[in-house]
Amino acid sequence: MADVSGAALVVGGASGIGRACADALAAAGWPTVVADLKPAPDDVTAIAVDVRDRDAVAAAVAQVVGEHGSLGTVVYAAGTARVTPILEIEAREWELVLGVNLSGAFNFLQASAPQIPAGGSFTAISSIDSASPVRGLAHYCATKAGVEALVRSAALELGPDGVRCNAVLPGLVRTPLMEPMLATSGVEEAFISQTPLRGIAEGAEVADVVVFLASEGARWITGASIPVDGGMALTEHPNLL
Repeated sequence: MADVSGAALVVGGASGIGRACADALAAAGWPTVVADLKPAPDDVTAIAVDVRDRDAVAAAVAQVVGEHGSLGTVVYAAGTARVTPILEIEAREWELVLGVNLSGAFNFLQASAPQIPAGGSFTAISSIDSASPVRGLAHYCATKAGVEALVRSAALELGPDGVRCNAVLPGLVRTPLMEPMLATSGVEEAFISQTPLRGIAEGAEVADVVVFLASEGARWITGASIPVDGGMALTEHPNLL
């Protein structure tokens, strides 16, 4: 069973890593609610929300708290990426990636933190790309570095209230978002060859670490950025351009 009272809120939980986190938290005994821009039609408890809309975020948090009393853990897994050379990134694309990956994380952190009891947690899904630059992903890398800075600041400020804040840094994960890239000739093989554990992660491998960070077993962990990447950050990324 879950170690802390209240619900688990998984933002971006309709697919990919977020879906795996929602499933794993529910399996661990957490009452789990998904918030997503496009929730699965068959998930009647899910909340539709644009993470860039502060009022909508506040309303989503209030709805979960109203139904469950508090938020035992919040997982921010919403994210987007575009592969574009840095000199070709247009303002609209920059604002989209910044808004979803970083501003959205801030919006949910600020709205949810007052509803997280002592012992509860906030976990953001970042990326090993936060510290390992990738050609074509300047905006994505910058936002993920920002998410980790946000998490560290939150850990410092919210720690006296007993709220822990951490980031999980996946490498390449097999998700619907990544499938078109992996289908490109030679790309999957290139990633596998540059990953020491020689494989591509499934969402569940990231979700297991997220569940641990929400548990009593992680009660003395805060402000951490934990790679879950099969060692991929130890090598150079394949060129995506």
